[in-house]
Amino acid sequence: MSTSPQPSAAKPGHVPPADAQASGTEVVWADAARQAAFERWLASLAAAHGLDAATLRPASADASFRRYLRVDAPDRSFIVMDAPPPKEDVRAFVRVAAAIRAAGLNAPQVLACDETQGFLLLTDLGVRPYLAELQSAAAAGDTRRVDGLMRDAFSALVQWQQRVDPASLPPYDDALLRRELALFPEWCVGRERGVAWTAAQQASWQAACDRLVASALAQPRVAVHRDFMPRNLMVCEPNPGILDFQDAVCGPITYDVASMLRDAFISWDEEREIDWAVRYWQQARKAGLPVAADFGEFWRQLEWMGLQRHLKVLGIFCRLKHRDAKPAYSADLPRFFGYARRVAGRYSEFAPLLRLLDELEGVQREVGYTF
Repeated sequence: MSTSPQPSAAKPGHVPPADAQASGTEVVWADAARQAAFERWLASLAAAHGLDAATLRPASADASFRRYLRVDAPDRSFIVMDAPPPKEDVRAFVRVAAAIRAAGLNAPQVLACDETQGFLLLTDLGVRPYLAELQSAAAAGDTRRVDGLMRDAFSALVQWQQRVDPASLPPYDDALLRRELALFPEWCVGRERGVAWTAAQQASWQAACDRLVASALAQPRVAVHRDFMPRNLMVCEPNPGILDFQDAVCGPITYDVASMLRDAFISWDEEREIDWAVRYWQQARKAGLPVAADFGEFWRQLEWMGLQRHLKVLGIFCRLKHRDAKPAYSADLPRFFGYARRVAGRYSEFAPLLRLLDELEGVQREVGYTF
């Protein structure tokens, strides 16, 4: 297995490195009026929860406009979400958090909410991110620990898919899938690489998008976290704690499996990916979830769904760099190009897409398709 260092810009989650927590870093506000409103809101909760406002400190940043702060009480700590409207809407977070907890899974409990101003007080899931635990275990060669963490995650995913009602979530429909794919030519091809595709190249891209969208829409629909990955899970009891779920949708059953197996910040040998995928598939079938009866077809669906996600993420990471002044994410572009080329090179339907990717990366190779 192989890993890469965690990038300097924090991904969604509630927990920074331990040294950042201990440093008591000052909370910086760009808007004095919002700071005053926040301080009034926090003061209104202080007595009920024993909050010590003097302990307020950053907990983590986010790829969106949200951020998380940590504040102490005498016997515990809490997390505060600062999600400035109209750029963020906390109502989806509140709804999905309640659904996850009702499903018997471990998500932060919303203790107080000001929807109008975008402030939430949450229970704290601790300071042990899944990503750091997996990286540490992998570096130490502790395969048993890695396997145990991954199995816990997939068991939680099966329970999520069983018990969270997909009908309560927005649809992961044709329009959304295509909007996500459109991020790649706009931000990665055009802005990051400075390339203007010809009409023939655009036609190849459109054909690939059509195949990916059709495959996604043909799959059984379940509740989809949409970022079910180590950076959004916490090691805690019960394990895992689940974060960053506010963008959940009703969508393809393989999506979250692909997210967990082919992550932005840690990669695995394909043998291990397949082993975990088989175990998930067996557990899902036993639970009555509508996975494909043939594992080979399930794996094909997972790979094509993963390819859609890889292309989307390449676009998002470039957008974060060029639009949002968050360049650290672009350090992992090679990982996602690698994921995408591996899948595109395995299926003959994506030969034209593979040529587009290789042209962007300056790669020349002989192509031999597995399927």
